[in-house]
Amino acid sequence: MKSEIHPKYFKKATVHCACGNVFTVGSAKEMIETEVCAQCHPFYTKKEKVMDTMGRVQKFKERLSKKSATSKKKSK
Repeated sequence: MKSEIHPKYFKKATVHCACGNVFTVGSAKEMIETEVCAQCHPFYTKKEKVMDTMGRVQKFKERLSKKSATSKKKSK
């Protein structure tokens, strides 16, 4: 690597999360602050809320059928 064109690399850069977790990584920045990490992210902590997509689809189809029924009555 040419020393004039590349940023300085820190082998032990610290990452500070909003939840209080601190760990080290290699980075071009000496200290990194983040809001979410693997310790507090809902996907990794298995606290992710799953939406009922089937219920949403059923509601959409019901609204669509109501609209098409009213438009047929108006066209007659």
